[in-house]
Amino acid sequence: MTHFRQTAILATIVAPLIVGATTANAQTTVITREPVQTQTIVTEQPLQLTPVQRRTIYRTIVQERVQPAQPTVEYRVGMRVPQTARLYTVPETVAVEVPAIKTYKYMMVNNRVVLVDPATSEVVDEIID
Repeated sequence: MTHFRQTAILATIVAPLIVGATTANAQTTVITREPVQTQTIVTEQPLQLTPVQRRTIYRTIVQERVQPAQPTVEYRVGMRVPQTARLYTVPETVAVEVPAIKTYKYMMVNNRVVLVDPATSEVVDEIID
């Protein structure tokens, strides 16, 4: 076989492969995606307590005699408490009388009841006598 004839045979074999490859590349691919689920973020209203509710909370919690938190730290509404802060569950008697604070935790700091949202570690209210 001559070199020319070998090249012609090889071209006959390879040509359909090349044409098939470029045809495959020219195909359109359609990608469908699942619909994106949007998440609604619900922001809670600020905690609003009446003077009577505040007095009830303070007097009941003071009777609990829990270990006070570090007195050198001044906590304000909106601040985050450190993860090391010891938080207590609101007493059931207070939760029944003031259901709005049932889900919160608290700590005593400088004779103040500091209510904390356990999900965010954020101070939601300070209650003083």
